[in-house]
Amino acid sequence: MRNYNKTKRTLVTGGSGFLGSHLIDRLIANGNDVVCLDNFFTGTKANIDHLLDSKKFELLRHDITQPVFIEVDEIYNLASPASPIHYQYDPIHTLKTNVMGAMNIAGLARRIKAPIFHASTSEVYGDPLVHPQTEDYWGNVNPVGIRSCYDEGKRCAETILFDHHRQYAIDIRIGRIFNTYGPRMHPNDGRVVSNFIMQALNGENITIFGSGNQTRSFCYVDDLIEGFLRFMSLDSQNHNFPRVMNLGNPVEFSIMELAEMVIDLTGSQSKIIFNPLPSDDPKQRKPDISIAHANLQNWSPKVQLREGILKTINYFDQLLIKAA
Repeated sequence: MRNYNKTKRTLVTGGSGFLGSHLIDRLIANGNDVVCLDNFFTGTKANIDHLLDSKKFELLRHDITQPVFIEVDEIYNLASPASPIHYQYDPIHTLKTNVMGAMNIAGLARRIKAPIFHASTSEVYGDPLVHPQTEDYWGNVNPVGIRSCYDEGKRCAETILFDHHRQYAIDIRIGRIFNTYGPRMHPNDGRVVSNFIMQALNGENITIFGSGNQTRSFCYVDDLIEGFLRFMSLDSQNHNFPRVMNLGNPVEFSIMELAEMVIDLTGSQSKIIFNPLPSDDPKQRKPDISIAHANLQNWSPKVQLREGILKTINYFDQLLIKAA
């Protein structure tokens, strides 16, 4: 592990987003000075309001599709729309954010000799033919579908970073993130957890796309951020250092089970209705986290789904109270 006694200056791209803002909270709590870079396409200032007066926090409004020149000790690249509604709203910009953003961040890392943690996604596996998904699985992705701006953008970003690592020896760490949820999710991001909770709290029908038998593995945000930090703290000079690993919860739930849990925890009278499954929507998601568990001090998610969903419900409930 690296020595973290020295105060580090850390760049977090996409820092005002759901994951980015939680990551910054942890970094500052650990003593880091943090530069939050964001264009606020999907992030929100409400997620970082509590940090604006901190001497350890700096906000830089910038689009990562443009080069960035800054001096930092380490980089977390989280800049990208991550929900279907957001990344399909402007698919060209989504693709540019992932591809050009990776080029710009890799170029920065090469110049300043800083390690990069890059937030990739389980979507690189597409609609998987292997279950659970392991890091050596190459995926089953539609390159011309409505989701490909994100799926292929993330796949290309991994290629860019690995080629910079091989050609210029930049220090890369790629985390393939599986479904994550928790406070600060955007209430209208179209993801299944936020959709179900908002529908239940508003007394609307719970909308399931497909049969509800498709599965996901839900990881609470605090557990995921712990995985980020442990991955970045690894000594990359270790001969067996893994450059890419799955980060998520290997416990699998059906969409129907999630819907029933949300109705139970909210006490809602909402009914469940079914709509057609969107194009290229994966039928199964479950990470094999053996590599993460073996390398990150036995890291594995601790927060049970029912506990995490209740915390997320409370967050959205407070949002609705404030908006009333």
